[in-house]
Parts: sequence; C-alpha cells; structure tokens
Amino acid sequence: MSAPARVLVVGAGIVGTCCAVYLQREGFRVTLIDRDGPGEGCSSGNAGNFSVGSVFPQSMPGIWRKVPGMLMDPLLPLSIRWRHLPAALPWFTHFTMNSRRRRVEEIGLALKALYGHVLDAYDALLKSAGAQDLIVCRGRLTTYESELSLQKDAYALELRRRHGIDVQILSGDEARKMEPALTPLVKRAAFLPAYAHTVNPLRLTQVLAEQFVRDGGTVLRETVRGFEAKDPGPPRVLTDTGGHDAEQVVIAAGAYSGRMAAQLGSRVLLEAERGYHLSMSDPGVTFTRTIMSSDRFITITQMEPGLRVSGISEFSGLDAPPRYRLADVVLKHARDLIPDLNPAGASRWMGNRPSTPDSLPIISRSPHNPNVLFAFGHFGLTLGAISGKLIAEMATGRPTTIDTTPYRVDRF
Repeated sequence: MSAPARVLVVGAGIVGTCCAVYLQREGFRVTLIDRDGPGEGCSSGNAGNFSVGSVFPQSMPGIWRKVPGMLMDPLLPLSIRWRHLPAALPWFTHFTMNSRRRRVEEIGLALKALYGHVLDAYDALLKSAGAQDLIVCRGRLTTYESELSLQKDAYALELRRRHGIDVQILSGDEARKMEPALTPLVKRAAFLPAYAHTVNPLRLTQVLAEQFVRDGGTVLRETVRGFEAKDPGPPRVLTDTGGHDAEQVVIAAGAYSGRMAAQLGSRVLLEAERGYHLSMSDPGVTFTRTIMSSDRFITITQMEPGLRVSGISEFSGLDAPPRYRLADVVLKHARDLIPDLNPAGASRWMGNRPSTPDSLPIISRSPHNPNVLFAFGHFGLTLGAISGKLIAEMATGRPTTIDTTPYRVDRF
C-alpha cells in the first residue's frame, strides 16, 4: 500500500488547526506550520462566541451614512489610520457595495448554510479530544439602551427570524433578571438562546492541536517566508529553517493569508480589522451568558481566565503598532454598562482579525493551482470547524457538505 498523501497546513490558529484535524481524520499525513504555537495568535484573544445567528454581513443597509460619524467620534467602534486609507479604499468600496439589501439577503443565505453546521462540526472534534466542556450553550443577550436602538436593529432581527433563529425580545428588567450586573440604562434586550461560547479560546485550539499530535500529526514552529513554484504540482513551502514539500498545501494564516495568496497568484480583498480586548481576573461581577451591547459595540464573555470585554474595529494595516488607547475606549463602555465592574489589573490585547468586505470566509481551491487550498477570512472562531471539514472534503476530491461557491477566492 502507498503511504498517505501529505498535506501542509500553514497557520495554527483555530481555523488551521481544525483543517489539520479534519484532514487527518480523512487519512492524510498532515503537518501544521506556524511561527507561534497553536492558538497563540489572533485565535487566543477573540470574544469566544459561536455566533450561529449572525446571518447577515457587517455591511448592513445604510452603513455608508454611518461610517463618517463613527470615524469622527472617539467613543465609537470604528478607527482608521488615515495613511492606510488609500490601501484600504478598494476594501471599503466593496464593503459598501455589499450593503445593498439584495446583496445582504444573498450573504445571509451563504452564512446560514455554514452556521447550520457550526456546533456539530466542533462537537465531533471535541468529543474525540474529550473536551466537550470547552463549549457551553447558554445563549447571548443583546442589550439596547433605548426603544429607538432596538428599532434600528429591526432588520437584523427580522433576518434572524426568517432564517429560523429564535429571538426573544425582553424588557430591561427581564434582561437584568438574567444578568443582574447590567446597568439600569438597559431598556430592552434580545435573547438568542442558540448562541454558544467557549470558556477558553486559547485552550480550545491547544486541546485540538494536542489531540492532532497524539494521533500522529506534526506541528512545526517555523515562519513561512514564501513559496517556490513547481510546474506541475504543489508549491514548495519555504520557511526560516528550510523548505517543505507535500501533495497539497492549505493556507489558513488568518490576516497574513492575503499576502500568501498573492504570492500564489490570487489577489484577495482582505483587511486586518484589528480588535482589542481587556481581560479581568477579578472583575467583581459574573455573567452566565455572553452580552453584546448594540449601543456600545462591545462584547462581554465570562471565561476561565476571567471576564473578557472585546470591541473596536481598527483599520491600520498589518504592520502598524497597537494603539492601546482604543482598549481604554472599550473599558469606558464596559464600566458604563456594568456599574460594579472592577477593572483593576486588567490586561490589554490587540489582534489582527482577517476581514473580507462581504463578511464571508474564503474556503476555496486555488484557481491557479489545484493543489492549493485556501481557508481564511474568518471573523472570529465560529466557522473554524466547519471550514476544516469542508477543506478536508475538498482535499479528498469528493462533494462537500455544502456548496462552497459563495466562498471562492476569486469572487471579488
């Protein structure tokens, strides 16, 4: 019998790790390559949510009217380094185009197709690793500080209901019965019971990677420098320690994937949409479920290391230094929303989230080389496992669980 075909997965975040595990389950001999350890990059600092009901893009109708005001208000969640604007302009142009209602509806269908498999795809991996306790399903509470704020969210709530997502509208008092630490400023809320979250995003990725190694997989701490074309066949992956060959290569390097895809002939619209979080080990309050403030654009998640408050969308490019004063904006909103919050000793973090202008991930075979697969553009960890499953199916050449046409790399 011939030896199993070898696959190299570039990127050991949650998406790359899930790709590696699912490929391994299909019988491939898999090597996972990253300059950092599994989960130590952007995957370690996300809000921890499995947003199974977010069946719409960030670019909702009317967003183009709101962006200028968001950029000018230091307390609103959008920030850009103006010198980066020329480079980001094509992304923002497509972002605006995707806010048309017809396009929003199309994106919603493509997201629903993925979200219907999110928790099952993770459950299969965590069950094998004996770590199903890492994901809890307690729902998410979206808060509104006025009736007008709730009304502004009407279209998004309608989309969720049309796609079969349970949405329960609550009064402010009903919301505080569920989460007593919330401020009286909260007047209304929407409870989405299907939402889940992980109690530790870093440990989630690490547990999956550890099981991957126990099952015979290889993890290399190397920095990918580029690729050496071979015609025909897959490219050679060049790292700071040498080169690696395989029958197939998967690019799953998060926000850095755009540069790698360009080297392999596919230019994509991908921005490093930076997010910031604060983590508090002794916050003085606890939460049972995830909180998302529609007015303040922050997310609050109770985790093993403490309370995590996440927010901000900053467009500065991959190489600009962090602006931790933006984390202070997140903290101000958190203290307004949670009057008894104790932020003493809070740690601050910044990560580069890979963001596409239509909010859809790239799950695709390269149009230039059939031996190259792409899995990036995931805004958070929600779609990591189902993306890994789809990539593994594509690598085998058999039909995929869902139609991957909406996620092709050359759609822009």
